[in-house]
Amino acid sequence: MEIRKNMLALFATLLLGSFAFMSGCATTGMDRSVKTSNSIQDEDREIRKLIVQIDVTNISLDTLMNSATPDLKKNFDAYSDNVSKLDSQGKLQMKRMDEMKLRSKEYFAEWEKQGNSYTNPEIRELSEERRNELAGIYAKVPEAAVGVRGAYFDYLNDLKEIQMYLSNDLTSRGIETITPVVAKTKVHMETLKTSYRPVIKALD
Repeated sequence: MEIRKNMLALFATLLLGSFAFMSGCATTGMDRSVKTSNSIQDEDREIRKLIVQIDVTNISLDTLMNSATPDLKKNFDAYSDNVSKLDSQGKLQMKRMDEMKLRSKEYFAEWEKQGNSYTNPEIRELSEERRNELAGIYAKVPEAAVGVRGAYFDYLNDLKEIQMYLSNDLTSRGIETITPVVAKTKVHMETLKTSYRPVIKALD
């Protein structure tokens, strides 16, 4: 009787361990899927916030360039604050992009590994077809983002150098002399905003 009880206890332990292992694998796969999806949503949200900040920063630059002398300091401070916000949001958006690429790479690599474990050839084929289909969709995002990083830093560098220049010559004459550079900066701004359009489309 005692031996039988011990055997039943051992069997129950092994069975529970198996369930726990299977549950852990399923949870890991689900977690990876959710994290990949969330990283895409985060990237989409950060890009849209960044584009809004680009417009706000541009408005503050226009306001500064058209300031009356008494308003120069106040408008310069507002512009500087917006440049700082754009810098922070841009770093976060680039970080989200890197995370998205990493998570999707891990996700599809693990999916491929698990797909090879199917013994049913029909399920294995369905898994591979769906994985390849989704991997192709996900790959469009980094492909669409080529050129974004360079365009962003070109624009941000313009803004920071305008800020530095005016911090040393915050006068009507200083505003006048930097005006041609500001005009070129707006070209860089449009290039940046245009570079984000295919990324947003790919994310959608």
